[in-house]
Amino acid sequence: MNDLALRIREELIRRMEAHGVETYPHECCGALIGRDSDGSRDVMDLLPLANRRDDSPRNRFEVTADDVRSAERRAREGHLELIGWYHSHPDAPARPSEYDRAHAWPWYSYVIVSVEAGVPRDTRSWRLRDDRSAYESEMIEAAVSSASSGEMGFCQAGVPRDVARDSGGRQWQ
Repeated sequence: MNDLALRIREELIRRMEAHGVETYPHECCGALIGRDSDGSRDVMDLLPLANRRDDSPRNRFEVTADDVRSAERRAREGHLELIGWYHSHPDAPARPSEYDRAHAWPWYSYVIVSVEAGVPRDTRSWRLRDDRSAYESEMIEAAVSSASSGEMGFCQAGVPRDVARDSGGRQWQ
């Protein structure tokens, strides 16, 4: 098992899911903005993007060089980094496809939201190996806030091969 972890506030997970529902049955896409340190990443913000794919937006997404520059600029403005990308898989598992692997860049985190029949079902994160041969699963730690103190804490949203479900039937890993 690897030690890769992506920490993200519950509210940002919900925003990615809502973006996937909004664009269903097409794939949504966006940028993950945050901080990277010692194998752990903290997602602090999202930048939803338009899927630029015209020929098959139901099972592919595309971002342009301008989208990448826009995401990098947004990150810099917040004294953060562009640490990854998210997209949805309409009516498909939250696992990278061979097409995803062939078009991904190493180092970045890739969050995939599975949206089945317009309902978000599974959210997982992955990192492409440096040799581009395969993805490594990246544990998502969902941040929760205490209603009484307002402080943020993290709970493990999932680990490889063990999937947690919330009351709405969604899975995190």
